[in-house]
Amino acid sequence: MNRGKLRAPQLRLEAEQEQAALRLLKDFMAERFELQLGSFEVQELLDRFARDIAPQFYNKAIFDVQAHLKDRFDSIESDLWALEKS
Repeated sequence: MNRGKLRAPQLRLEAEQEQAALRLLKDFMAERFELQLGSFEVQELLDRFARDIAPQFYNKAIFDVQAHLKDRFDSIESDLWALEKS
């Protein structure tokens, strides 16, 4: 499969996670900026973050996991070479 044609999954939270995120955003905006956002406004803000910012964090996490796994596989390969009998 060609990686260039794969689409990143649409990032979605579970219902409880989304409600918690909405509360956090609403509280943050009220405390930090003294903005009282309504339900629709805070939902729009969360949707915007999920659409435009979350994929960058997701991709960074995938890259970090790939690098970590590559290091682990290289280590395992080295260990296997050490066990090889001549």
